[in-house]
Amino acid sequence: MRVGRGFAFVDLSGFTSFTDAHGDEEAGHVLTQFRAAVREVSSRRGVRVAKWQGDGAMFVSVERGPLVEAVLEIEEKIDNATSPLRLRGGMTFGHVILFEGDDYIGSAVNLAARLCDVAAPHEILVSCELEDFIPPWAIAEPAVPVDVRGFAHPVPVLRVHRREDVADNVKDPVCRMEIPRDAVTIWRGEQGFCSASCSDIWDASAH
Repeated sequence: MRVGRGFAFVDLSGFTSFTDAHGDEEAGHVLTQFRAAVREVSSRRGVRVAKWQGDGAMFVSVERGPLVEAVLEIEEKIDNATSPLRLRGGMTFGHVILFEGDDYIGSAVNLAARLCDVAAPHEILVSCELEDFIPPWAIAEPAVPVDVRGFAHPVPVLRVHRREDVADNVKDPVCRMEIPRDAVTIWRGEQGFCSASCSDIWDASAH
């Protein structure tokens, strides 16, 4: 069965070296912070953690926007937690084969994993299919095409990062609730909403 899905791979850059230098207990503390951030954000954004990979994780999402937002928010949470390690990641969207109900086969999965492998610390690389789904509080910049193992030609990619000139809090124009920028559930242009119901009310009012 062929389906359209978004995929993201993230990991903590330098985790193995950090473990060697600081020991298992300190590494376990860093990993606990990372997984707590992943669980909290992915649950709220509606993005599924398909599998844990040691110091990393694989995400699958039907929707592209929530996937991009989730990875960017996880990165910020790790930064704000003063983690000694930095996140790196790769994201793609494409049509793949859903295999035996819980696995995916296709170049989109492989590319997301490879982009994470080649990303630098604090760098998130995304395929161009995600360009229209970058939230207003982030910026996508063209990056040098990446030579990716298993792909015949260099792959055009974007480098995505959070904007520093956007307010930390956003006011929902319907319920007037003030919420953290990265807790916004749905964006409509520059407007952020705390829930789908507020977004629906806004849409129904012909804005």
